[in-house]
Amino acid sequence: MNTVEPRAPWSPQSWRQFPAAQMPRYADASALDGALRQLQGWPPLIFAGEAATLRQRLADVAHGDAFLLQGGDCAESFEDLRTEAVRDSFRVILQMAVLLTFAAACPVVKVGRIAGQFAKPRSSEVESDGTLTLPSYRGDIVNGAEFSADAREPDPQRLLRAYSHSAAALNLLRALAQGGFADLHEVHRWTADFVRRSPQGERFEAVAQSIGEALAFMEACGFDARRTPQVKEVEFFTSHEALHLHYEEALTRRDESTGRCYGGSAHMLWLGERTRALDGAHVEFLRGIDNPLGIKLGPSATGEDVLRLLDALDPDNAPGRIVLITRMGAETLAERLPALIETVQRAQRTVVWCCDPMHGNTVTTASGYKTRDFRRILAEVRSFFAVHAAAGSYAGGVHFEMTGQDVTECTGGAQGLTEAALSERYHTACDPRLNGSQSLELAFLIAETLKARRRGA
Repeated sequence: MNTVEPRAPWSPQSWRQFPAAQMPRYADASALDGALRQLQGWPPLIFAGEAATLRQRLADVAHGDAFLLQGGDCAESFEDLRTEAVRDSFRVILQMAVLLTFAAACPVVKVGRIAGQFAKPRSSEVESDGTLTLPSYRGDIVNGAEFSADAREPDPQRLLRAYSHSAAALNLLRALAQGGFADLHEVHRWTADFVRRSPQGERFEAVAQSIGEALAFMEACGFDARRTPQVKEVEFFTSHEALHLHYEEALTRRDESTGRCYGGSAHMLWLGERTRALDGAHVEFLRGIDNPLGIKLGPSATGEDVLRLLDALDPDNAPGRIVLITRMGAETLAERLPALIETVQRAQRTVVWCCDPMHGNTVTTASGYKTRDFRRILAEVRSFFAVHAAAGSYAGGVHFEMTGQDVTECTGGAQGLTEAALSERYHTACDPRLNGSQSLELAFLIAETLKARRRGA
């Protein structure tokens, strides 16, 4: 039987008594304190009731009655808060969700890696260019990507900029989700021009035509679809890795109606592969907030690791609290995942199983570009569904890095992007992302899998 040592009482500050991996070192402690005091006095970016709603939706996923679609940028940039960038990523997620809903005939929970994904874990504290060695770039919330001493110095004022950028992006996302853009009557207008000309655009147009005919049929039968909220607007939630604990602490709030604390920076927060140490500061912080939580699990994760994390973060075994996000690589998942599923099943834990097919399939080309082969991404997704089917477990979602822009960062797909094409539009601040066409291609694969599962194939 798994046992856990009792923990001391929790507070938003108690993480400071634990080893904190991946945290920046600020030269001016008073400047950091000043920035944190400002954040503490500002409104939260999200509210407790919204996080509670997401927990309810994820509970449906955990019970096999819905599917989780989580996607967005690998690392957001302060320099790219254009309406088009936010809108285009939102639009592609909408398109993917429509395809999955149409195929699986079940609700799709839509969660963006957006409006807060400003911090990035790094494998080294420093990086070098020739004879110059500087602190690593840790995301715009910490320092700048430019390779200079000034840019790489951690700056507490960036915490305030991260809040402001997140608030602006959230304002736009809420308007898009509830102001008419997401209306299913507009589904034909969602496709970006560069995707419309691709095979995926043609396939999506066929689905859009079927949706339009279904809406017309409903309205002919007297059902006023134009006044139905489920047709006119969508629920859309935000998420990011809870990496920068000073920022997360400063935005923690207590809900007056329940007395519980929640993280006010995003609806869902997750632990990374590098920050899930049971005795670490990140686990300590997340155990005390009431948001849904994700846990990234790489190939080194063991069943004992998972159970101890579940005991620490979800002692009540509450459906919708925990999303286990596997990121193992196309060749490794089939070997490593079955034991984790068996352990969780044997312990009778209720979780959402989600596949991140991106991080385990990253390579660096001879020319220095980090990329991901689309075939390997698809292979890991297929393996994820096959392993869960064999185990009698529910494959509940996917978690991927994407953008609605016409970038050339991942090779392969119907566009046939090669290594030689990477330099054409390689714009990521950190890791390679799927573009809009590749994202839809992935959605069609998942849709086919979900349709087969629904039919019992």
